[in-house]
Amino acid sequence: MKNFLKILLSVALVIFATNAYCQEEEKTKCPYAIEFLTGFGVAKLHAQEAYHTIPLFVDLDFDLNSLVQKTGFHYPGLLQFVLEPFASYVAEPRNNAEIGNNFLIKIGFLPESAKLQPYFKGGLGLIYMTQHTREQGTQFNFNEYGGIGAHYFFKKNIAFTVEYRFRHISNAGRKYPNHGINTNFGVCGISYLF
Repeated sequence: MKNFLKILLSVALVIFATNAYCQEEEKTKCPYAIEFLTGFGVAKLHAQEAYHTIPLFVDLDFDLNSLVQKTGFHYPGLLQFVLEPFASYVAEPRNNAEIGNNFLIKIGFLPESAKLQPYFKGGLGLIYMTQHTREQGTQFNFNEYGGIGAHYFFKKNIAFTVEYRFRHISNAGRKYPNHGINTNFGVCGISYLF
């Protein structure tokens, strides 16, 4: 319970800090962009074999470059904090659902003006699964993400986005078993810059 309260407090502080930053910056558009991503995720469960999920991620991207520039450092590429609520339909082993929110950092490798923008995205999140598995002793879990992707801007403010993600689900040792579930995702979608 103490870990859960610490996580909730951390989440509240991140949201409060982001909101305060947006209100201070008159020129900054908050959020900077919105993305709608979907795809397919595959994992393997020990007892039930396949775990297939079809997610819908809604990314709210907040620009961190102007905040970082205040420290005197200039990063020439994409640098964003991503607030990512999601819901997933679980097709295997039985019809189920996942719902949660991720807190991610996105770092681009090319200048922001590039038509093709490859990036790394990683972070943590909270997830509730209706699926009971032998890997996890709880349905409320935490997840860690890491992945690579790219935006291709076919218009000045609209991009086609494609991504590979790796997700690890764990309950942080709150209850056993806690073997974890590792999922590989392929996702794509549309990104719109405000």
